[in-house]
Amino acid sequence: MTRLKSTLVKGVLTAAIAAGALAATSTAASAYTACNRFGECWRVHDRYTNYPSGLGVTFHSDDWRYHHRYDHHWRWRGDRDDDHGYYRNGMWFRF
Repeated sequence: MTRLKSTLVKGVLTAAIAAGALAATSTAASAYTACNRFGECWRVHDRYTNYPSGLGVTFHSDDWRYHHRYDHHWRWRGDRDDDHGYYRNGMWFRF
């Protein structure tokens, strides 16, 4: 009985250590909403820094996007798999 108990305790400890290591090394998938000064918004995976300066791009969290999805002054553009670019006047420009 002592041997079984010892094996179970070791198994539980090993599982707890493995779960802790996995939690410490995993990162949450994040996305941002980028909006230009003309009210066009699209989803990006990173906060890119090479937008044209006159475009006035600002970044928001996914939570912000959820709360503003029905605001009439924002125009939601299509989310792109390759988000290396920006919208201007409804057209997509890659960089």
